[in-house]
Amino acid sequence: MNAETQRLYRLKAEVISAAGHPIRLAILDFLRDGEKCVCDIARHVGAQRSNVSRHLGVLLQAGIVEQRKDGLKRIYALKTPCILNFLTCVEGVLRARAKDARLVLKHL
Repeated sequence: MNAETQRLYRLKAEVISAAGHPIRLAILDFLRDGEKCVCDIARHVGAQRSNVSRHLGVLLQAGIVEQRKDGLKRIYALKTPCILNFLTCVEGVLRARAKDARLVLKHL
């Protein structure tokens, strides 16, 4: 594998890693319906605003979300809504794993 291909895989892994936290996944799912302020996001995920702000910073750095100011509020939205396709794919993997587990248990 050449250096450019390796770099591309590293960059992809950074995006996946940025999304790969339960709170961040909940944030992404919540933003599915449109932009939200940090206060609403924190209430939805059941975490402190400071903690949610740190998670949003990771998502922002990865290019997954974008922000704007509205008075004193920071409003966040999905910059790349296609990330939701990936989350749907992950759910498909989980369903397939559950189906495989049921088949195994059926034969016990």
